[in-house]
Amino acid sequence: MRRKLIKYLAGTVSVAVLAFGLFLYWPLYERSVPPASNEEPVDAVLIGGGIMSVTLATYLQELEPDWQVYMFERLDEVALESSNGWNNAGTGHSGFAELNYTPEAPDGSIETGRAVDIAEQFEVSRQFWAHQAEQGRLPSPPDFINPTPHMSFVWGDENIAYLRKRHTALVRHPLFYGMQYSEDPEQIRQWAPLLIEGRDPAQKVAATYMPLGTDVNFGVIATQLTQALQRNPNFHLGLAHEVTALRQNDDKTWNVTVRDLETGQESTIKSRFVFIGAGGASLKLLQMSGIPEARNYAGFPVGGQFLAFDAPDIAGRHDVKAYGRAETGSPPMSVPHLDARKLDGKPVVLFGPFALYSTKFLKEGSWFDLFSSVNHDNLGGMLRVGLDNLDLVSYLMGQAMLSDTDRQAELLKYYPQARPEDWRLVTAGQRVQVIKRDPEQGTVLQFGTEVVADRDHTIAALLGASPGASTSPPIMLRVLSQAFPEQFEARWKTRLTEIIPSYGRKINDSAALTNEIRRATSQALQLPYLDVPTGGASDGTAAGPDSSTAGDASSAAGGRPGHQATELQAL
Repeated sequence: MRRKLIKYLAGTVSVAVLAFGLFLYWPLYERSVPPASNEEPVDAVLIGGGIMSVTLATYLQELEPDWQVYMFERLDEVALESSNGWNNAGTGHSGFAELNYTPEAPDGSIETGRAVDIAEQFEVSRQFWAHQAEQGRLPSPPDFINPTPHMSFVWGDENIAYLRKRHTALVRHPLFYGMQYSEDPEQIRQWAPLLIEGRDPAQKVAATYMPLGTDVNFGVIATQLTQALQRNPNFHLGLAHEVTALRQNDDKTWNVTVRDLETGQESTIKSRFVFIGAGGASLKLLQMSGIPEARNYAGFPVGGQFLAFDAPDIAGRHDVKAYGRAETGSPPMSVPHLDARKLDGKPVVLFGPFALYSTKFLKEGSWFDLFSSVNHDNLGGMLRVGLDNLDLVSYLMGQAMLSDTDRQAELLKYYPQARPEDWRLVTAGQRVQVIKRDPEQGTVLQFGTEVVADRDHTIAALLGASPGASTSPPIMLRVLSQAFPEQFEARWKTRLTEIIPSYGRKINDSAALTNEIRRATSQALQLPYLDVPTGGASDGTAAGPDSSTAGDASSAAGGRPGHQATELQAL
């Protein structure tokens, strides 16, 4: 009897090991696909109909209007996944309010490098959108970008000391000129009444306020740019089309096999270049390509939920994006914020995010996405990252167990008078954080974005999340330079300076250049503007650490009188 049991267990273990091995090396062979229908390859195939692919297509159409460009999207419309307004925070990330971009160094100083870099990138985005507005491709800027002041809000002596130092460090930079700081609850109430009303008067609070912040609807940008792209007969859009195979030919071109989800029929198109901009699905498509670079990556999916306030008596009284500080031990993705949004033509306030663990890589994806991305190349690294990030695992488990009562308790820290009946829970989009094999650090979990390209410059993919959509134009510039180095150097650089006037220069290095660029983009995008003083030093400190009110606020800033220490101009 015992020998039979041992044989049974040994057999079970052997079958399990064999099944696991097959799983890690699956598929064992390539299935047959239809041959390419075109002998002469098209110039580019873009996978995914979100803000990234649409931005890249727009660049290509301006740089090479005669190129044949195809874009495939598996859903029925473009921008329905992560680019959709309800599926992201809609923040024009400029480093104004996001405290995780300015960590405190061991010596107590504030590291501003990342915040300045992100502010630089967003200025590139503004220039790109301004150019498209001037060309009529984005005909109504208020449809997609609105002035929405950015605030940082904290409480407690330690956090207040940090915020005071952060303000002092940032306002030395021209890109952050105009940011105010206050520890006066009355001043903060004028900026954002919901943060203060009902709060214990004995609680010490502090805030910074930047009138030049924005709220951006990336779904509207992607939709309007797609409509403009379709005016060129060389651009071809395939909706409800899913890429099912990527095979490289001997001449380095790619055969891209696509299934029409309405008919079930597959077809193949040959292309000189492929861009994978499919959000969370990009990892699996990159693996499908079989390029050696894909072996260095895995993904960790994280979803998000927000509490949404639609009632005019609430949404109409909060017109800022107020970011807090993540609690000790929490990951960067957990930074709470009470956001003023404009969605579906009306004001909305969102609070969150609350993490939502899912094995899907897309909101409209499959529960098997994570498992099907695991293979013999990345399993070990994924296990090591899991062991190295047990705090993140614990955080996600805790988030999964939250009740509405728990969410209400978190909300009250930022909106003391909120009532449970005032909000509804909405599910945002899925994000896939990058797990990357680093030659020096080993396998690491990365919270930014990553462009992965092959050595032959024939295929590129975008992985990762924040700051994501708000920096899509500079990210796609990086794709252009990596994928088309010869054209970039020989022909495109001059044209790019017409699209991005600051191209090749650091805006933050010069107050005069900051003024020149911001004035132009503010004019085109109908946004408020601040002149940075240019008398000698390039820095411009807007106000001292205890500043409250001075000067008049422009109504175009989306604020109230007395908000700025410097004069806002409505252009």
